[in-house]
Amino acid sequence: MTELPLIDERAHLRADCASCAGLCCVAPAFAASADFAIDKPAATPCPNLRADFRCGIHAQLRDRGFPGCTVFDCFGAGQRITQQTFGGRTWREAPELARAQFAVLPVMRQLQEMLWYLAEAAERPAAAPLQGEVTAARRRTEQLTAGSADDLEGMDVGAWRAEVGDLLLRVSELVRGRSRGPDRRNADLIGADLRRRKVRNAGLRGAYLIGADLRGLDLGTADLLGADLRAADVRGADLSGCLFLTQPQVEAAVGDAATRIPAVLRRPAHWS
Repeated sequence: MTELPLIDERAHLRADCASCAGLCCVAPAFAASADFAIDKPAATPCPNLRADFRCGIHAQLRDRGFPGCTVFDCFGAGQRITQQTFGGRTWREAPELARAQFAVLPVMRQLQEMLWYLAEAAERPAAAPLQGEVTAARRRTEQLTAGSADDLEGMDVGAWRAEVGDLLLRVSELVRGRSRGPDRRNADLIGADLRRRKVRNAGLRGAYLIGADLRGLDLGTADLLGADLRAADVRGADLSGCLFLTQPQVEAAVGDAATRIPAVLRRPAHWS
């Protein structure tokens, strides 16, 4: 029997730089720091952006002092804005569109990120009692992404994000169930050695785990929505069952060949 290929249900939520106009390399500002080698004002193209909207140093970003670029993910917002909202027209060929395209980027990115989380919620069997609400939230979010530039720019995306966040919290509580660990939402765990603390199935959404030591831990179904994992040491850790873990978070962490991550994510190249 021929094995059918798996369908990537989140393909439209993955960045496709070939279909974008380098929006993330132009719209945001960044300051010279450990994350960026130079200062760049908002709405100004990065000097590494090529004429074809590709990064000229993409393969050497970390070595050239731009690790901040490697941990950014638009969740497909860039291509959606370029190809859908603006019908394939770009800020370079139509400068009059620049302000609107740059203003819409953070809104669309948040909507696309919500869709990523909602897609995961829909895949969790334990969240079956909430599937009606999850489906409705996905449908509404998709409708919002299809709005005009004016609609997107004028949207109160924070209010909708709060509603979706409440739903995702209920999903988290169902998935983690009676075995859920302590609630450490928004906790300051910067640099903490968590190897002797109870973090399995814990509520860690929004927690500051910068530089935290998680080596060898099995986090079970820990809720990591919005957790800051910059330089968190996850070598040998099992993150495969964690809730709402994203590519930017694993890119920001320090892992190795023994680190386990959800199948929907790719193993960061620098972990090797």
